[in-house]
Amino acid sequence: MPSTVIRHYTYDEPSRELRILFQSGKRYVYQDVPKSTFEAMKASFSKGEYFNQHIRGQFSFTRVSAPPESSRAGPRRQ
Repeated sequence: MPSTVIRHYTYDEPSRELRILFQSGKRYVYQDVPKSTFEAMKASFSKGEYFNQHIRGQFSFTRVSAPPESSRAGPRRQ
């Protein structure tokens, strides 16, 4: 079932980072997340609910800014 809160998420096991892209377009990286937490999120019925109960407020995070608009558009035509 698609989440109304989370668009996409990935986990990097060596760094223990959980990367989440929210439906709003905001991106966050949560540090020192155990693999078991990621696996439980993957298995949960509601990703947003699991996030709110088990990740938000539990782990350090950084917000990742999107690349500038000009770098996403590709080369300019003249």
